[in-house]
Amino acid sequence: MTDDLSRRTLLSKMVAAIGGLIAAGFGVPAIAYVVAPASKDGLEDVWVPIGSTRQVEMGTPTLFKAQIDRTTGWVTQTEETGVYVLTDNGRDYLALSNVCTHLGCRVRWVEKEQSFFCPCHNGVFSKTGQVLDGPPPKPLESFDVRVEGEQLEVHWDV
Repeated sequence: MTDDLSRRTLLSKMVAAIGGLIAAGFGVPAIAYVVAPASKDGLEDVWVPIGSTRQVEMGTPTLFKAQIDRTTGWVTQTEETGVYVLTDNGRDYLALSNVCTHLGCRVRWVEKEQSFFCPCHNGVFSKTGQVLDGPPPKPLESFDVRVEGEQLEVHWDV
């Protein structure tokens, strides 16, 4: 009977070892799947197409809508944001956020005043996004711009 016990013990240890290998084979990828999105810093370099160069009026900021996909953990959300694009020569472009740096309200271009105006607390920004008046603590956020053919793209960290 001692031979039976040692065979039985050996067989049970082998079954346990095989079960452990199978569990590890499924467990490690499952854990990596669950942990990987949470460990990302969330910043990814993305060039977002916003429109055609033909839409930009020379010397006047033109508002474009950009669709940005933001991923946090396992959830991806699409948000729409505004970007003003300005050119004085048709070759060099300046892209500015339409979000005020004070409390996040949307700014609008006022042609008569030749400035951006934030209606929430009367913030005023120059054509290049510099603070002229009001409570905004810093200039409007600017973005790198590139032209692919006639397509304008802005650089976004998402």
